Amino acid sequence: MDQTDWNHLRAFLATADHGSLSAAARFLGLTQPTLSRQIAALESALALMLFERNGRSLTLTEAGQELLSHVREMGSAANRLSLSASGQRSGLSGLVRITASDITSAYELPGIVQNIRLRAPQITVEIVASNTIEDLMQREADIAVRNVRPEQPNLVARLLREKSGQFFAAASYLEARGRPNSLGDLAQHDWIALGHVPRMHAYMADLGIPVEPENFRIVSENGVVAWEMCKAGLGISPMDSEVAAKTPQVERILPEHLQVNYPVWLVTHREIHTSPRIRLVFDLLAQGLS
Repeated sequence: MDQTDWNHLRAFLATADHGSLSAAARFLGLTQPTLSRQIAALESALALMLFERNGRSLTLTEAGQELLSHVREMGSAANRLSLSASGQRSGLSGLVRITASDITSAYELPGIVQNIRLRAPQITVEIVASNTIEDLMQREADIAVRNVRPEQPNLVARLLREKSGQFFAAASYLEARGRPNSLGDLAQHDWIALGHVPRMHAYMADLGIPVEPENFRIVSENGVVAWEMCKAGLGISPMDSEVAAKTPQVERILPEHLQVNYPVWLVTHREIHTSPRIRLVFDLLAQGLS
């Protein structure tokens, strides 16, 4: 397959992942007409219609869905080869700042950073563990892991996956206080607030959880601290389902009623197109968090 063919497949993959030509063009650093021509050329070469146009959005056809699985495998292989080659370049060095929530920083990033260090030992990684949305436009970080899509048009964003969160309590706490059988039972329990109680209370009200501000007996801005308090048996706390699955001493609370789904976005500057070290770290984060 020649370089032109791969460019067409890469354009197809980005468009399928982002759902629109405009978003895919921003991700690839191309103009929308150029991307549109590449998609059209691929459809012509294959004699297949890969997308159905619905206004500004695109939906994969059955043929497009079948092609996508094969192209994704090719893309992963090409990406692994590129990362391996990039990581060995002697000039690949410098600082890369990653900002993510304290939970993500503590429980998900260590293994990914270890992989970064193996691939590019001359890169220095700084982790900014924060539950606030750091402003990439102000250069407070090079790459951000976020749960909301950024609004700034000059940023490059990739939707990695959907995750789920649920509510948990230590078995020791539930044995002492009783296991709730309904949403109404939750009003009789102690809760752990992540951040300000009024904000947490409003969040619970939106979910239909009948608790009052006085139910929040433990408060911490730090998610890791709040989770340790939960594990110690001090109340009910929300947590990412995958993180909680690694903690055998906690139990899910009313899993059939209480689940929150949220996206994981990886965001960086347009500098990704000209900075090998940021591109390498961005791609390794995308691999690890996906």
